[in-house]
Amino acid sequence: MTDEPARDTPPWPTTPLAVLVIGAGFSGLAMAIRCRQAGIDDVMVVEKAASVGGTWHTNTYPGAACDIPAHLYALSFAPKADWTRTYAGQPEIAAYLGGLVERFDLARCLALSTAVTGAVWDEGRALWRVETDRGPVEARVLVSGMGALHHPALPAIPGLSSFRGPLFHTAAWDHHVPLAGRRVGVIGTGASAIQVVPAIAPEVGRLVLFQRTPPWVMPRNDRAIGPRLHALFRRLPLARRLLRGAQFWLREAQAALGFTRVSRLTRLAEMASRLHLRRQVRDPALRAKLRPPYRLGCKRVLISDEFYPALTRPNVALETGQIRAVTPDGVTMADGTHHPLDVLVLATGFDVTASLARVPVVGRDGLILARAWGERVAAHRGVALAGFPNFFMLLGPNTGLGHNSVVLMIEAQVEYVLACLAEMKARHLAAIEPAPEAQARHLAELEARLSASIWQQGGCASWYQDAAGHNIALWPGTVVAYRRAMRAPDWSEFVLTPARSGA
Repeated sequence: MTDEPARDTPPWPTTPLAVLVIGAGFSGLAMAIRCRQAGIDDVMVVEKAASVGGTWHTNTYPGAACDIPAHLYALSFAPKADWTRTYAGQPEIAAYLGGLVERFDLARCLALSTAVTGAVWDEGRALWRVETDRGPVEARVLVSGMGALHHPALPAIPGLSSFRGPLFHTAAWDHHVPLAGRRVGVIGTGASAIQVVPAIAPEVGRLVLFQRTPPWVMPRNDRAIGPRLHALFRRLPLARRLLRGAQFWLREAQAALGFTRVSRLTRLAEMASRLHLRRQVRDPALRAKLRPPYRLGCKRVLISDEFYPALTRPNVALETGQIRAVTPDGVTMADGTHHPLDVLVLATGFDVTASLARVPVVGRDGLILARAWGERVAAHRGVALAGFPNFFMLLGPNTGLGHNSVVLMIEAQVEYVLACLAEMKARHLAAIEPAPEAQARHLAELEARLSASIWQQGGCASWYQDAAGHNIALWPGTVVAYRRAMRAPDWSEFVLTPARSGA
């Protein structure tokens, strides 16, 4: 799949913007839409890609789809009545996000094919000076809508660069490489791998899946949604809202089933997953290789009805040994076994700390964001950071989810940021930022909750954690609890700087 032609770009601003948003995925588009609806028209969204969509523009691998029901994975203020399946595929989600541009007239505030290369807080002028590959731009408020799932994490395997055949990450799928009849290796058994493997297994000659740790897999129960339901949802929006509500509360209940902490119900969820495995994999030896050695929820719980059956195909092999090295013609295991391959696919996830770390963001007194995050990536309520005035993050540290739709978290954060912007206007403030002591207090409370979470107590290591073992990715609770905490900013937690007279 190639990038779509860039849409017409609005005139480059020569005076400071009210709000500059980085990234045009769910977060950036939601922020722009709600800014416009709140009467903030002086907003621009810059996006490095040639099209909107973020994660759903980048990840085009075969079988790419969402593991949250489509009606729950849409913005509440921009519903879609005619989703074609319970769980939407990448093309349909990308089309939905692209449709928001026309639906909410965002083209005039959208700068595509524009990469941000740095941002510096100007204390004297109380604004952000942002560098892009199209030139500088200034803004009173800077909002990061950069997602975490677009910087591929490459495995440190000896000889990886020596492979002579096509080698690519799932997030950079090469659609020009033919797979029919070829020997294909897939490294990794995470969320992308369990979608890729069933999608390509029927066409390849042989597929070897290199597994380090087996995932917990639950039934997907995906279904087509036909025209009758589409018509019902159009004529009776309440029916769609009721469906969305049911899907939401079912997933909130999963937080009690071990998706956020170990409980008595964790074992029930594990039993359901093992039953799913037993029903789909009859071979006891293969089943043993696919049985996770850690508690359900410690790593991301995956959903699929096709992954296990794909592994039982005669042309598919599951390799659970340790990889010694990648060679020019394949992969050699620690026991000396060699797997000759024509194509090698890396389904090895993402570097979740890379997005902002790769863009030099410099706050007050020359404080560099990467240095501020030296010991632990954190933000006040996942949104703001002490020392970085008028700077907000959407889907920032510890606001991801393992059980429900992150779109709900995005919306809560967007409303929180809008409340901050409204307060700045009402009080004639030049700057707003969290107080260091409030941020430290929030982090201490967060760490206390995380210490008892399934991710720290479940017997595994995961991409949720940094090198020191801190979970920097997920919120240790329900969406309801987070939205309640974000309902209205507590101004005692902030440093509010009044605008100078005449400014």
